[in-house]
Amino acid sequence: MLKRVCSMPYMHGGEKTKICLNAITRHIHSGQPHSGPRSFFGVEDFLDDDNSRPYTYQKEKKSKNPNKHISFKQRTIAYMEPFTLDVFISKRFVSASLTHRVTSKQVAVAGTNSKDIKAELQSRSDIPACLAIGRILSQRAREADVYTASYTPRERDKFEGKIRAVVQSLIDNGIDVKIYLD
Repeated sequence: MLKRVCSMPYMHGGEKTKICLNAITRHIHSGQPHSGPRSFFGVEDFLDDDNSRPYTYQKEKKSKNPNKHISFKQRTIAYMEPFTLDVFISKRFVSASLTHRVTSKQVAVAGTNSKDIKAELQSRSDIPACLAIGRILSQRAREADVYTASYTPRERDKFEGKIRAVVQSLIDNGIDVKIYLD
């Protein structure tokens, strides 16, 4: 609509009005944002270098080399200690597994929901069940030639009670477990 109005010459204004309106429509319809002078407190003053998001004061520096800040130990621990222990305890059952970090394959698994273990236990989630899971998991790990593992508890888990019983049972039955507590 504005282009149509601007393209028609005005009778009273003559050629000057037509040129001014054409200049205005050129900026509006070119697809380019037309910005006025930047204000002292305007949003433009607080934009990032790439102008994509508002500036934050806790901005991290972009690293040129993303692997630079990772230590040698962090880069090589998956190969030096390839097996991890994962223990899951719920109100109804207990399960534990040894997983190879690099290939993500489970080497040995034991849980109180399996048929052979269910028959032996009175309860599937108490301390004796945890000790039985540790004993069976250590037997299956030795069959797979795994003698060392590392264990890092989840954020919500505390290393006490049932989890400690599973890990202690593994250690007592010949699996060397390195425990990493934060």
